[in-house]
Amino acid sequence: MAEDPRDWETETRLVRGGLARSEHGEISEALYLTQSFAYDSAEAADARFGGAPGFIYQRFGNPTTQMFEDRLALLEGAQVCRATASGMSAVHVSLMGLLKAGDHLVAGRALFGSCRWIISEWLPRFGVEATYVDATDLEAWKNAVRPNTKAFLIESPANPLLEITAIGAVAEIAHAAGAKLIVDNVFATPIFQKPLVLGADVVVYSATKHIDGQGRVLGGAILGNEALMSEAYKDLLRHTGPAMSPFNSWVLLKALETLELRVRRQTENAGRIADVIASSGKVHKTIYCGRPDHPQAAIIANQMTGGGNVIAFDLGSRDSAFRFLNALQIVDISNNLGDAKSMATHPCTTTHRSMPETERLEIGLTEGWVRMSVGLEGAGDLSRDISRALDAA
Repeated sequence: MAEDPRDWETETRLVRGGLARSEHGEISEALYLTQSFAYDSAEAADARFGGAPGFIYQRFGNPTTQMFEDRLALLEGAQVCRATASGMSAVHVSLMGLLKAGDHLVAGRALFGSCRWIISEWLPRFGVEATYVDATDLEAWKNAVRPNTKAFLIESPANPLLEITAIGAVAEIAHAAGAKLIVDNVFATPIFQKPLVLGADVVVYSATKHIDGQGRVLGGAILGNEALMSEAYKDLLRHTGPAMSPFNSWVLLKALETLELRVRRQTENAGRIADVIASSGKVHKTIYCGRPDHPQAAIIANQMTGGGNVIAFDLGSRDSAFRFLNALQIVDISNNLGDAKSMATHPCTTTHRSMPETERLEIGLTEGWVRMSVGLEGAGDLSRDISRALDAA
């Protein structure tokens, strides 16, 4: 009997999921650098455009990109995955596919700066209204619902202070209102959290982060069940063109092979570094999803299987945060995350710079906070570098 990939362990899915070998029997997946495809006959072209299996144009689909999509869908437990050119294109499409003029969106207040821009500046141009809520307050979600509410959006863990939302509970509220729940799962990764299992309708990723994990390419992904992905996103993706390039698809496809190994090692390092920071006596507060003192530790225990590799800590002031960053010799100052290299950034002046100060204060983001993405370096080297920088701060 043929193996069912859905029965495979995670490691096997990441190495062999979606594999589609050519007649040459290549071991490393083929990279199809082509914009378009030829047909054996005019009748074949007619059939292909009428829905027969096969490829038409890179904007619609590509064999390499499809392997990436199929592998990520298998990992996530989704029926369908659609790749996009970047994480933000995935977020943008996920919203535009569900909303139209006159609709209402409810979103968690703690979001990446570009997500806030789309909701606050872009969607209103098309007649979509939005309400931000404290994502940890279930009553706030209920009270924000209007008759025209069509979508909920959350990040969990949220950027940059790792706020956790009870995904299952919010999904129930959304569905009772006739709305769809979109979850940005980038910080947790598909290794540590499965939003679709918890009740989400759509999951989005910036594949630029952990999925690539080596600072090479941009990419994004939208995942969900076949009916919703077809109804809400198929035509939007085909006609507006946020397609992932085949080269990026190939890089990300190969990166999936080592995703679990990298994420688990990064998480092991992050747990040790979080303890170093928290026990130093030199920070006002440390937040890490793998520590029992996380404000939503009970929710984490219910919906996540690992703490991830991101830590946030408050050094009290911008000057102290800058002194810390400038003293680092191993860890890079960079606004990316999920990379093999450890990185630290000052959110107020980088990732969340575009947010008005009043909005930053609403999510507790003051000038002393640093967000760190822990990589694959030796934990001893990282501990020494960070301890030295804490002394400087």
